[in-house]
Amino acid sequence: MTMQFVIHNWYLFVALGVILFLLVMGPLSQQLHGIKNANASQTVQLINREDGVVVDVCEPKEFQAGHIPNAVNLPLSALSNRLRELDKFKSKPVIVTCRAGNRSMKGAVILRKHGFATVYNLSGGLLAWEKDNLPVEK
Repeated sequence: MTMQFVIHNWYLFVALGVILFLLVMGPLSQQLHGIKNANASQTVQLINREDGVVVDVCEPKEFQAGHIPNAVNLPLSALSNRLRELDKFKSKPVIVTCRAGNRSMKGAVILRKHGFATVYNLSGGLLAWEKDNLPVEK
């Protein structure tokens, strides 16, 4: 009976496999590339104590609507082509952020692949930053 269910509903099991694969790949990719997560208070410490640099991968309109003070805006869509602009920061901690923290992981992977030594992903992005009542520039 159980095997019949599996055979008749094979597509459900394939979908389950795909979903599980996607859930595992995010953290696995992060670990493989040596990217650390940083919350908002850790990001403040990285900026103040280690001269960390915030790279915001939001599109320009989002960035203009609000961003972490002194953040460098390099949209994810153009990041690979504009990496030279960040060369002077290769030896510093780089914290990658976006609005909610989803695109920033992709940006962090790109930076690690191009030789940036210490790369962090701001967990929760600008939304987490604002939730902690930290300053935002417009």
